[in-house]
Amino acid sequence: MRPVDQSFPGLAGLRVIVTGGTRGIGAGIAREFLRSGAQVLVCGRNEPAGETGWPAAGGRAAAFTRADVRDPEQARRLIAAGVAEFGGVDVVVSNAGGSPPAAAATASPRFHAAVIELNLIAPLHVAQGANEVMQGQPEGGSIIMIGSVSGTRPSPGTAAYGAAKAGLHHLAASLAVEWAPRVRVNTVVPGFVATQASAGHYGDADGVAAVAATVPLGRMGTPEDVAAACLFLASPWAAYVSGACLTLHGGGERPAFQDAGPA
Repeated sequence: MRPVDQSFPGLAGLRVIVTGGTRGIGAGIAREFLRSGAQVLVCGRNEPAGETGWPAAGGRAAAFTRADVRDPEQARRLIAAGVAEFGGVDVVVSNAGGSPPAAAATASPRFHAAVIELNLIAPLHVAQGANEVMQGQPEGGSIIMIGSVSGTRPSPGTAAYGAAKAGLHHLAASLAVEWAPRVRVNTVVPGFVATQASAGHYGDADGVAAVAATVPLGRMGTPEDVAAACLFLASPWAAYVSGACLTLHGGGERPAFQDAGPA
């Protein structure tokens, strides 16, 4: 996959925060913002010492601050760290999230609450802090939520996660109305994305290939694909885009009835 061109317009100098930005999709987003000339701060619960996926590009690396965005106070401190580091915050990408598989019938109430807290409530905490800063900036700002197709179709095995992501899509649309015109809020909705964690979701290389074969475009997405959507939404080209869901699923999933019917 060709990296996003470094000359992508209007991103040089932007002050960007990416939650969960130390690995996987988040690290890919951070790297492409760096490649486009932005200043980037990433957060995580733990700094990945020596990890090869640490976001860096063009001879520059992302700054890091430790934060668990499920905690409202830590979420506020994250935004404050961006202001202290860069003098303001132009873009916040709420990427931190996820869930292990669990049967809805037997998962504990604490498990369900934790999944919803991470994938829905935490992005709201971060967005509130970002909005407070952005409303006071002449150019406002852009908040980008990383959703999931699990929030747009049934999500068996990760029901609480799917429900939280569905709520995230609605949250972004509501905030886009409440916080306009100064702050734009949008959602990027990835489908299958290949990362270092793919084996944990889809099995070995054959399993990953089998899942990729179900995608009309013939492959899984990459962190760079998700990053490109974020760069667009942060750019002047998206100046009139707010309250939108940008879906990245390679054409979707083949309808089951096509395989069940006569050949």
